Amino acid sequence: MSNFFNFIYRHRYDIFSILVLVLLTTFVITFLPQKETKELINYMENKSFDIRQRIISKEKKSNNDIVIITVDDPSYEFLIEKYGDWPVPRNVYGDIVEYVQSQNPKYIVFDLLFIKSLKRIPGSDSKFLKIYDKYDNIYTALNFDDYDYNLRIPPIIDKKISSNIKFNENNIKPIKFTNCRTILQEIIDKTDKIGHINTPKADDGFTREIPVFVSYPEYNQDTLKEVKQNNYLYLTIKLCIDYLNKYENANITDLIVNNNNELILGSRTIPLTQNAKTILNWYGDTGLVDNTTFKYVSFWEIIKSIEAEKNNEKSILDSDTFKDKIVFIGTSVFSLSDIKTVPTSKSLPGVELHATLFNNVLDNNLIHKASLQYNIIIAVLLALLSGYTAFKIRSVYISVFLFSILIMSFLYFSTYIMKAYNVWIWIVIPLIFALLIFVSSFIVKYLLKSRDFEYTYKLATTDGLTELFNHRFFQEQIKNKIEYANKTKGEFSLILLDIDFFKKFNDKYGHQAGDAVLRHVAKTLKSCVRTEDYVCRYGGEEMTIILNNTKNDAAIKIAQKICDTIAGKKYELTPDLEVNITVSLGVATYPHNGKTSTELIEYADKCLYKAKENGRNQVGFIE
Repeated sequence: MSNFFNFIYRHRYDIFSILVLVLLTTFVITFLPQKETKELINYMENKSFDIRQRIISKEKKSNNDIVIITVDDPSYEFLIEKYGDWPVPRNVYGDIVEYVQSQNPKYIVFDLLFIKSLKRIPGSDSKFLKIYDKYDNIYTALNFDDYDYNLRIPPIIDKKISSNIKFNENNIKPIKFTNCRTILQEIIDKTDKIGHINTPKADDGFTREIPVFVSYPEYNQDTLKEVKQNNYLYLTIKLCIDYLNKYENANITDLIVNNNNELILGSRTIPLTQNAKTILNWYGDTGLVDNTTFKYVSFWEIIKSIEAEKNNEKSILDSDTFKDKIVFIGTSVFSLSDIKTVPTSKSLPGVELHATLFNNVLDNNLIHKASLQYNIIIAVLLALLSGYTAFKIRSVYISVFLFSILIMSFLYFSTYIMKAYNVWIWIVIPLIFALLIFVSSFIVKYLLKSRDFEYTYKLATTDGLTELFNHRFFQEQIKNKIEYANKTKGEFSLILLDIDFFKKFNDKYGHQAGDAVLRHVAKTLKSCVRTEDYVCRYGGEEMTIILNNTKNDAAIKIAQKICDTIAGKKYELTPDLEVNITVSLGVATYPHNGKTSTELIEYADKCLYKAKENGRNQVGFIE
């Protein structure tokens, strides 16, 4: 345990640096250019969702009871040739509904807007509207927008179409619209099975979410002033409620959003985002009509089948094509602008959004976003594992390999969680943190290694008592200086000094006092020379100074300065005892006084001996 605390204490600044780095990274990602940073991370996260959806969607099967009737390109060409214009007469839809109803489908859902009366075709609307009197399993769409009041006066929508939804307005804020592209009033008068089909795109143009309900004002009929806001369900959600009530006895009457921001539909839950949207979970190879996950039937096939039955000919379609099916009717023609870009397809017919949502509700597999707390925990765990991998594994290659395995495992884990539990966990931020911590750990690791190397080198080259360079370092450096001087034709000098009467001082005051004097002299020497000079302990009370690029005259002046400085001030040995300290010095200069380290040291030592002979406390000279 003591080793652990020693490690913490020794590396406290490095640990603090790591913490600061993590905090700064968090600050940069979260607070610096907030809008741009968050948009970039959100964009990358959405793309990671798309990739995971493409991986897992191929393994999911759609419900066989869903059939889509589509105005595809062949049907569009067929209808234009047959009826001469678009939109086709409304009675055509009436005939199609009658044909489908003859096979006893469960529901028919129009992803089409029947906006204005087609006056150019007399009687077309009335024939179409009869289906609403005859059948109660038909659902019809309307669309909200924010058109300017001066362009279109906001219509007053019958309150029976709205839904009473209980939710916490602090957590859920549905999209608010100010205008509406209303449909035929006769449809509204005949049925309340009407829902909105607004599907806003994300900033990158993709459709991933569906607004489960939106808000539209209830206007005063006389003043057209807003009275209050009413909530309107998405068309397919209305269908889901009726389906669950009828076929699963769900008994859904009140619509409630719980504290987890989930709309409760019997045993099903629809997770909601802050804007009351839900995230779709895709099936199979969506968007490819010839190889789609849902069963598609073209308009022209139904019209041909109707004509065949009238003429007692063989029908193109089987007589049970729509039996007990949920039938969605929409378009898949690019020119009719109802093509969406979704995670699994760049060209998905808008009507398939309804089929996907209905299938999601039946499977109870709409996507939940993991909470902020869980995402943070996952990011921290991944970062810690990454840091541990970088810090503890000695081999760089093995560390990088294990880090790659860790990242791959995390990506697999996130995909598996989405597949098995329909949960969307973050990928981008955890990966950013993991990479930063991995790189930071490497940096800290090698800084510590470098510091340990420096510490070991210092121990090997420094005298522990005086903190001067030791004898070994002195011998290495004087040889290096000789080699360098030979190359540059330069000079350097050596000062050798000895503390006068040091043995008597030790005998009188004790060895601890002697050690204190050694430290005092060492400190004084450092203060009298330049930073590029080397002050070393030669042995015992002898010390040396290597003066770089210094001629003999200058070296003698420095030696005299040292001698005067030490002698000129008494040293306080104890609070009540001051002592005088003096030194004797000798100077040698390369190459004049020797061409090898041995010759230089011998010459300086002879000068030192002369100083002692002449009374000490001076710089000695050889005459």
